[in-house]
Amino acid sequence: MLDDYQQLVDEISAALGAPATLENRDFGLIAFGAHDSGGDPDGADEPALDPVRTRSILRRRSTAAVRAWFEGFGIARAQAPLRIPPDPAAGVFMGRICLPVRHRGVVHGYVWLLDDGHLSDLELGGPAGPPDPRLARAMETAARIGALMAAEARADEELGRLLRDLLTGPPDGRDTARTALRAALRGAAEGPLALVAVTPWTPEDAEGGGPAGLPNPPGVAAVCAVPPAPGPAPADPAAGRSPAAGLAALVRLRAGTALDPARAAAEHLLRSPGAAAPASRAAGGPGSAAGVSAPRRGLDDLPAAWPEALAAARAARADARLGPVAEWSAIGPYRLLAALPTAAGPDPAVRALLEPSHAELARTAEAFLDCAGQASRTAQALGIHRQTLYYRLSRVEQLTGLDLDAGEDRLLLHMALKSARL
Repeated sequence: MLDDYQQLVDEISAALGAPATLENRDFGLIAFGAHDSGGDPDGADEPALDPVRTRSILRRRSTAAVRAWFEGFGIARAQAPLRIPPDPAAGVFMGRICLPVRHRGVVHGYVWLLDDGHLSDLELGGPAGPPDPRLARAMETAARIGALMAAEARADEELGRLLRDLLTGPPDGRDTARTALRAALRGAAEGPLALVAVTPWTPEDAEGGGPAGLPNPPGVAAVCAVPPAPGPAPADPAAGRSPAAGLAALVRLRAGTALDPARAAAEHLLRSPGAAAPASRAAGGPGSAAGVSAPRRGLDDLPAAWPEALAAARAARADARLGPVAEWSAIGPYRLLAALPTAAGPDPAVRALLEPSHAELARTAEAFLDCAGQASRTAQALGIHRQTLYYRLSRVEQLTGLDLDAGEDRLLLHMALKSARL
């Protein structure tokens, strides 16, 4: 549909004599129109380049500061064009006219017009009178864009439903989902492919009615929110919603083992509103992280790839050295630990060590084991004297009853500490 979007954006640019840009509701660039002033052939009458528009075109999306500035004017709820002033602090040096792109009450995106002086006399309409006829025609074109975007969203939702059924649905329904997904994706279904998991993921509420859409970065063939396992799920106290177990994205790879497109998609998804802020990820807090499965050829092995992606995301949350995006092949012991049931809780031998009052001792023991039991390396990594290290390790042995000179005891302690992070 990109050619259709481009043609409609060009219509708006030509009708209003101003450069127009089309972005989705997540501020991802879809199309942009060139502007020819028709004046001085040397370009003296051309409008100055706007840095926000240039950055959006080059990077395919707007920055968080720009998004916050525009959303503060209620663009997601607007039914009619809005005039938005510049804000140099956010990098917005030129004002905008925003045409909300809606379909059946749901906002799907925005058409942005640079308010560079050419549009200063454009009447937006309201109690004082009807809008400028040119603007009315532009809004009709925006409505056609909204219908196209709504149709595309419905197609994306169906792909997402098929992906969710294939990954987590009952075994007797997976063959049906696989067949339908293969038909919908055509050649892309043969791979190479990878799965990306983002966890936790909280579905975004749609403003203006209707279901909220999911982000769809470049290269992503299908995306879906995966529900949590059966049982009570803790609600998000701030939003009043229950988080999903994660977001799953099926990514097309350019080569069989090169995961760069999957990592790029994961980084994009982590910037989406459904992903929690990463500030406390290092402490295992509510920040979201992403995991990437091993590459797959075709759809048959995707149900086995999903636990890999989810385990890698959990490991990235647990260990800041791995995140914010971790690959299954690089998470080491977490590959085994993530598959263990969580209901059993920590091993009795380390339960006392895991109490908050002994956090420093637990950190010391983990660093010692990460350093293969080498005291000098551990002391240097922790920035402490070797005698301090020996004292702390003796306290660890007293609390756990484990002998750090015994290989099996070291293995138990090491795995228990890593497992506690998950």
